[in-house]
Amino acid sequence: MNFSNLKISRRWFLKSGLIGTSLLAAVGLWRYRQSHRSWSGSIQGANHKLGHLLRDLPSYPREQGPHHSVLIVGGGVSGLSAAWWLQKKNFKDFVLLEMDEEVGGNSRSGKNSVSAYPWGAHYVPLPSETAHTVRELFEELGVIKGYKNKQPIYNEYYLCSDPEERLFVNGNWQEGHIPQVALSADQKRQYQEFFQEINRLKKQTGKDGKPAFTIPIALSSQDPEFLKWDTITFQKWMESYQWDSEYLHWYVNYCCRDDFGAPYDQVSAWAGIHYFASRSGEAANADSDTVLTWPEGNGWLVQKLEEKVQSHVRKNSFVIGIKQHKQKTEVEILDTKNKTIQVWTADQVIFAAPRFIAKRVIADFAQNTDSYEYSPWLVANITLKKFPLQKGEHLAWDNVNYYSRSLGYVVATHQNLSTQSATVISYYKPLDEDTPSAMRKMALQKNYDEWAFEVVTDLQARHPEIAEQIQNLDVWIWGHGMIIPRPGFIWGKEQALRQASVGRLHFAHTDMSGISIFEEAQYWGVEAAKKCLNTLS
Repeated sequence: MNFSNLKISRRWFLKSGLIGTSLLAAVGLWRYRQSHRSWSGSIQGANHKLGHLLRDLPSYPREQGPHHSVLIVGGGVSGLSAAWWLQKKNFKDFVLLEMDEEVGGNSRSGKNSVSAYPWGAHYVPLPSETAHTVRELFEELGVIKGYKNKQPIYNEYYLCSDPEERLFVNGNWQEGHIPQVALSADQKRQYQEFFQEINRLKKQTGKDGKPAFTIPIALSSQDPEFLKWDTITFQKWMESYQWDSEYLHWYVNYCCRDDFGAPYDQVSAWAGIHYFASRSGEAANADSDTVLTWPEGNGWLVQKLEEKVQSHVRKNSFVIGIKQHKQKTEVEILDTKNKTIQVWTADQVIFAAPRFIAKRVIADFAQNTDSYEYSPWLVANITLKKFPLQKGEHLAWDNVNYYSRSLGYVVATHQNLSTQSATVISYYKPLDEDTPSAMRKMALQKNYDEWAFEVVTDLQARHPEIAEQIQNLDVWIWGHGMIIPRPGFIWGKEQALRQASVGRLHFAHTDMSGISIFEEAQYWGVEAAKKCLNTLS
């Protein structure tokens, strides 16, 4: 039996809510397992070998490694940005240590004969003027080609092509992600009020003279009038205005799940407002809400950053211990290829990894990390012989189904100017039905066939013939995809601790902001590099 013949009705799909929880889904999975799957694919991303290596640590030979002025722990966007800044300032004596075979963190990407594609973050909104080091990087990379009337002129190829977004709702595809079909007068009124309030807050400044909401977050106002919203959920904030439109609440919840990996009833209202009110980027040749994207998503930026600092990057270097002494800092590194442990020393260390790793690696690390929660994610990249568009459909870059718990899919070849029919689509789903720890446990227990069945069944709800076009379907599970800004996390009592340096150790990660976006990662990487340079000068 061919899997492509397994179809789930829209009525059942809407009623079931979660794929895999009903008897029909279980029967469908059994039928799928009995059939011959025509495509290739696997679960990628998890480095299970590291777990085995850690169990054998006592048996590995130890040797003394070199000394460097600066060691950077972690090759995500923060670590790469720190390295970029050091290089930019003509500082040479540093090494970036990455535990995996590739750098990039949750901005990694892949590539096959059809296209490059993202494994995580896949776009950057037009950066605000306050994100000046992002603009500086974009100028270096040719993303910004110049300025006209103080507004950046962006490379047209990197501006997302039209149609940018579409949403399936009420039986039809519509342009944009905000439901617009069959709205009542009251629903239209609530939309208008919501966006009017957001636009008002965009222009607000606090008593300290700073903007209420900006990027980077550290430059936002500390006025209690705004910070009070960090103590309640975004849902509560919306309810305080008596907005009860199902469509408006769906849209806000979708945005929170997209940016934070958690629903709006679990996310800080300050963080939720920041999502809408902090974006003030403009362009001389594009609308302000246009995004920058590449076939491999933010993996393109990772590759360009790595090219600039590649002589300083050491991969397969798993930092297993950091200990500060009076005159130096020791960094224990497990070489995952040669299975040896080296003890390097440094004058300054930039820790560009999540805080939950810090407590396992840094000796005498005193900070309580219980408030740090990370959302698990499912990402699937699906190579198609051609996309099975139905009559009247126009494929957009970002495609969302109102009735699905996934966030939909982006089309990797959308920027492609050629007429090729084969494509790769990147499917995203935050695993937020239960607590992050419960969902991580569930994710590890599922095998490839179970994940493939879930992804394809979801896509078939809108594209019944899609299974016939699949050539390859790979799955990546992010156990700790991004920090979740729970109420009280961003501006709570531990906020100062998150941003502090400890001796010669400087932290650089989006954990410090509470929001996992490229601009925040880059900001903290550059700030840590500046601290090192100031200390060493």
